[in-house]
Amino acid sequence: MMTMNEFRGLFHNGLIKQNTGLVQLLGLCPLLAISNNVVNALSLGVATALVMAASSGAVSSVRHFVPNEIRIPVFILIIAALVTVIDLAMNAFVHPLYLVLGIFIPLITTNCIVLARADAFAAKNHPLHSAVDGLAMGFGLTLVLIVLGAIRELAGKGTLFSGIEMVLGESSKNWVLHVLPNYQGFLLAILPPGAFIALGLLIAANNSYKARNTQRARAAVPAAT
Repeated sequence: MMTMNEFRGLFHNGLIKQNTGLVQLLGLCPLLAISNNVVNALSLGVATALVMAASSGAVSSVRHFVPNEIRIPVFILIIAALVTVIDLAMNAFVHPLYLVLGIFIPLITTNCIVLARADAFAAKNHPLHSAVDGLAMGFGLTLVLIVLGAIRELAGKGTLFSGIEMVLGESSKNWVLHVLPNYQGFLLAILPPGAFIALGLLIAANNSYKARNTQRARAAVPAAT
């Protein structure tokens, strides 16, 4: 069984301490390519999180039966099977979004985040812990994708949730938030260079936050003693 402290520790690790987008800097290709709006970013993030949770749990379950020499091909096969399920489900139920995300759904199979976590954590830990760790790492990536998508969509179009009708149907078009009415747009923000700039700013902000916390902790030590 998993204790609450273990559960919190895994999520703190995935969301903050070892965040794949801001700390480990893994899987940057889909992170930068799909984050031009919130809907695309959230959709890819959720798909990746589901694959990571399921694949980590599956890898952990079979780790004792797979010879070390062939573990990577077996892990990739498990991941590919799960990605195929996600790919077919999105094609069937949210086809317009599936067309927008395109090749980046099948490419989850080769995303270094998924395979690296399966090999580094799931292959050495209990299935429940591995599934939670995969889910936490996936949510960490999703959080970065959402923030990046919101920044780029606001700067590029002045809206939030543009394209939500691809997921929830035409009736949800009214849910789009026009944060900056009559905004003419900023093309650079929704182009690839805008993704690099926005991600760089997020990484810088995260590093600055950690540095300030470290300085405060060091300053508090003499006062405590």
